[in-house]
Amino acid sequence: MKHELEHFRIDNSYGGNQDWFPTFMMRIGGCGAETACDSSIYFALHRGLSKIAPENAAGLTREEYVSFAYEMKPYLSPRMSGIDRLDIFTEGYSEFLSDRGETRLSMTEFDGNEPYESAREVVKKQIDGGYPIPTLILNHKNNLYADYVWHWFLINGYDDTRDEFSVKAVTYSGYRWLSLKGLWNTGYQRRGGFVLYKLDEKEEENG
Repeated sequence: MKHELEHFRIDNSYGGNQDWFPTFMMRIGGCGAETACDSSIYFALHRGLSKIAPENAAGLTREEYVSFAYEMKPYLSPRMSGIDRLDIFTEGYSEFLSDRGETRLSMTEFDGNEPYESAREVVKKQIDGGYPIPTLILNHKNNLYADYVWHWFLINGYDDTRDEFSVKAVTYSGYRWLSLKGLWNTGYQRRGGFVLYKLDEKEEENG
């Protein structure tokens, strides 16, 4: 089975791109804020959480996206060590959601040291439930994943019809299908992991 979530485009860009940011620190360290922005736009367009994204989320210009990213910046500010723990993301993005008056969306952390088999099942459950997955990769011994080292990005699809279970990794205006096993098994003891979203279904129905 192959399951991909809908995503947004800005001109020819598949999602946002931190290379658009005008300041150096946001260009090298704004991936956490970008991942939160792309999550917000997804939930506004497809799950009715309109308060957490710009009003014209369906037709953003590049300039409007950058402006939104700088609204997110105080909650997920770039720093010397990067946003290198899952809890930094969940705490910062939770504060943003609270300030926007959105109480329906919650997060839990899935540590990168969990077994690959568990990670695969979590990916399937989240994507099947309509949730993109913020993903943090720290160091990695395989150069195939060099673009994802010390980086936040979204997973918004999976394909279990291939020889290896693959995930759709979204970053820098595009996406690639990657082996989850290869991505997950970094070869280092300290790893990143997933942030798992959950909408309160009762509140969603009444919202």
